[in-house]
Amino acid sequence: MDALNSLAKSFDPKDIESRWYPLWESRGQFREGSLDPKAAAGATVSAGSAAPVPAFCIQLPPPNVTGTLHMGHAFQQTLMDTLVRYHRMRGFDTNWVVGTDHAGIATQIVVERQLAADGKTRHDLGRDAFLSRVWQWKQQSGSTIVNQMRRIGDAANWTYADAEGQRAGYFTMDAPMSRAVVEVFVRLHEQGLIYRGKRLVNWDPTLQTAVSDLEVDSEEEDGKIWEIRYPLADGSGSLVVATTRPETMLGDTAVAVHPQDERYAALVGKTVKLPLSGAHGGMDAAGWREIPIVADDYVDPAFGTGCVKITPAHDFNDWKVGERHGLAAISVLDLHAKVSDAAPAAYRGMDRFDARARIVADLQAAGLLVSEKPHKLNVPRSGRTGVVVEPMLTDQWFVATTKAAPQGTRFPGRSIAQVALEAVQDGRVRFHPEHWTSTYEHWMNNIQDWCISRQLWWGHQVPAWYDDAGRVFVARSEADAQAQARAAAGLAPDAPAPRLTRDPDVLDTWFSSALVPFSSLGWPADESDGEAGEAARRDLARYLPSSVLVTGFDIIFFWVARMVMMTMHFTGQVPFRDVYINAIVRDAEGQKMSKSKGNTIDPLDLIDGISLPALLDKSTVGLMRSDHKAKIEKDIRKNYPEGIAAYGADAVRFTFASLATFARTLNFDLRRCEGYRNYCNKLWNATRFVLMNCEGRDCGFAPHSAEQCVSGAPDGVNGRYAEGNAQAARDAGLDATPAGMYMRFSQPDRWIASQLQRTEAEVEKGLAEYRFDNAARAIYEFVWNEYCDWYLELAKVQLQTGDEATQRGTRRTLLRVLEAVLRLSHPMMPFITEELWQKVAPLAQRYGERGRQVLSGEALDAALAEARHSVALQPFPRPEPGKIDEAAERWVAELKAMIDACRALRGEMSVSPAQKVPLVASGEGDAAQALATHAPYLQALARLSGVEIVAALPQDAMAPVQIVGPWRLMLRIEVDVAAERERLGKEVARLEGEIRKAEAKLANAGFVERAPATVVAQERERLVGFGEQLARVREQAARFSGG
Repeated sequence: MDALNSLAKSFDPKDIESRWYPLWESRGQFREGSLDPKAAAGATVSAGSAAPVPAFCIQLPPPNVTGTLHMGHAFQQTLMDTLVRYHRMRGFDTNWVVGTDHAGIATQIVVERQLAADGKTRHDLGRDAFLSRVWQWKQQSGSTIVNQMRRIGDAANWTYADAEGQRAGYFTMDAPMSRAVVEVFVRLHEQGLIYRGKRLVNWDPTLQTAVSDLEVDSEEEDGKIWEIRYPLADGSGSLVVATTRPETMLGDTAVAVHPQDERYAALVGKTVKLPLSGAHGGMDAAGWREIPIVADDYVDPAFGTGCVKITPAHDFNDWKVGERHGLAAISVLDLHAKVSDAAPAAYRGMDRFDARARIVADLQAAGLLVSEKPHKLNVPRSGRTGVVVEPMLTDQWFVATTKAAPQGTRFPGRSIAQVALEAVQDGRVRFHPEHWTSTYEHWMNNIQDWCISRQLWWGHQVPAWYDDAGRVFVARSEADAQAQARAAAGLAPDAPAPRLTRDPDVLDTWFSSALVPFSSLGWPADESDGEAGEAARRDLARYLPSSVLVTGFDIIFFWVARMVMMTMHFTGQVPFRDVYINAIVRDAEGQKMSKSKGNTIDPLDLIDGISLPALLDKSTVGLMRSDHKAKIEKDIRKNYPEGIAAYGADAVRFTFASLATFARTLNFDLRRCEGYRNYCNKLWNATRFVLMNCEGRDCGFAPHSAEQCVSGAPDGVNGRYAEGNAQAARDAGLDATPAGMYMRFSQPDRWIASQLQRTEAEVEKGLAEYRFDNAARAIYEFVWNEYCDWYLELAKVQLQTGDEATQRGTRRTLLRVLEAVLRLSHPMMPFITEELWQKVAPLAQRYGERGRQVLSGEALDAALAEARHSVALQPFPRPEPGKIDEAAERWVAELKAMIDACRALRGEMSVSPAQKVPLVASGEGDAAQALATHAPYLQALARLSGVEIVAALPQDAMAPVQIVGPWRLMLRIEVDVAAERERLGKEVARLEGEIRKAEAKLANAGFVERAPATVVAQERERLVGFGEQLARVREQAARFSGG
């Protein structure tokens, strides 16, 4: 093999990424049972052979099938992929179950806009033709997002639950998933837990459908508040009612005040006349409806006049007030948000906002408008269309979340909400961070019945049919519904069926998504016989509960809670053991990413790069408001003046991991991404250095006994160091390995191995706690600071000056530590680590199945040529506490301190780093012996011309001195005495000032009593340190006092 020459001189992520992902996927490395060679080749792992292997399963929050990857997806999937790769390397049977969601509203809107461009609507096509058009669009664009997921390196099990054969996982409207949706609906209906009723919903007048709370954006806008006089029915006066929605007053059925509001206490129970409510509108109060004055805790006495109108049919809070007081609900707006026939004739057919203006004008003409004032209010707008959402009383299908389940179910007598709440309270489902538990519990304790129907065409059509009498038949098929209809009509089973019409509504997207934890694993096929039933039973037993769900906090209610409810009800299992709530990605300034702000980033642009002109075009196409274009272009030119550089997938992934704290949001900064691109370069260059110094040489892997290895420096090494590293090395013992010894591990070798153990422990702890940031930081600091910046430099000394045994130990350490680092980094940085591991592992004798290298020579070359083994299937490094060497760590810490001291001396004396100067160092006994072992490294890394060890520094020396532990270091060079005296005087003054501040702080009883004990202890340690440092500086200054 020729590892060095076959490795590119510089890091090119695009070339690497394009080669490795297709190879991984084609070899089945992402499939369940991939550690079994038969499974990797495509065979099924039997339940018996897989049983001893622990399972690790993750369910992907299914993205919109026709959507594209955004920053939130890329961030979330990076964390999931890290966990999957980590557990696969740990030896788990990993199964990342992925798929795509049909995304009812979003997908239908896209296709309707395509039709609009041709001047058509879905109604022009009809339902069947329109759905055919949607399926065509799905086939055309459905591969976009899954290929983007591949681009960022997702090790997803693409062939699992892949009913359509697209290598894209499941699709929520494919045949098996659709069967599960129908089965759940029918069973819940049979159990009395699904019903059809009239309830308030968020209604989008443009889309003509109910929408979920998640699809409603509520932002503060400038509005108005009106104060309207409602006459008392007995003629004794009036009430002034405050409202922000005068257009709905025609549907008022009460006015409300707070029970403790003394201003209105005497009026509670009386009635008022509702202005303009006569059959024809107008000013004739005789025809106005009378409505009661009620007292309710909902009313805020400080809002407006403290008296509000109650319109149950058009306000969610009013609906609850209406339920408490038995009020009627009058719908005065129709589904198009126009005034309905239930309102006076004068206003019928008017748009709601036109009606508002007309009503306000009529009130003013009648002398009933008391005031009109500016007011800030939260306006609910549809996230899909931007129109104001209307609370609308409509017939919908609901899941009864708080009704007790009947006998015959898994949890009879308890509601699905209660069962789901208990699963979190008793710890079967754990939230990370833990504080999200209270959010979940609060919502579950206040849960409402779930509206699951939508007035769309694209989606799972409600499996319900109606006869001409309006009777409903919920069934698994139309044939089943016809059989029910015959039975209901008293007809014979073979009689012609009554005419049935299927419910045109479809089910909420979140309904099918809530079933994913078990429907994607084969339910309800587990209840059938045959191969499919056996596979479903096996997978449900093995992969349910899944190990962890990674998701955002905004869908705790809409998805997480509903998955717990549904999975518990139908399988008796929790859907997942852990829920990791990831942060929301914002821009570098902490602003929400929005296309209208010009601050959105496509994660693929971070990976591949994009020019400024292309970025401008991409960011301004398809805007809902063309007047935003100029501002967006200005912002983009400001934020990305040269476009976006190509950072590669590994740098982007590592950036995401480093930002994955327990915070609610994260600020994505391109500078951090650029920093991790440099980190990739550093790792690449370090690998080239190792290959350059190890390939073709004896790296310590020849057969030898444990007795032929020695660690550390020989005892009793000391002396005076003259010019040249060779003599220093001889005196330090780098070339003094005892006869017959094959390999020697130096103090730096043992130190880097010890640091590796600590890093591996930190990474393991970070991933176990879902603190990806801590794991990423531990890897980064070890690789950049310890391995690259320190150990490689120390290794150069040993390779240049050590004897053969020392060089063997150095090469072996270089290779083994680097190989471990590549395995340690692989879950977060899969591409670069695979490329480098293929070069390093054979030299480190790790190229084989699970790190066991048995091939050599031509056989090894053949295996390397086809990349037969992958770092992705190697064992993940685990810490070995027995390899922690505190003595070696102290030795290197002392060496670092000495090198820093020499650099400080150069700075004090204004000596160029390029100029080699001699060092005189004092130490006695053991200190001198220890100093001798440091000398060759000190001489090389501090750029010294020589090191002289003496018992004491010359008394008449006027050069500055640095004190490191028991050693005193001085550069032998001419000194400007006056300048040094001045410098030392300033240092004495500074230290005295620090001591005064520390003493004052510790003398402050408030600080000592209130500050944490660790902070107080640190302050005391600082005071002691300043005192010791001041004593040394004064001693040094005394030598210059007579100058």
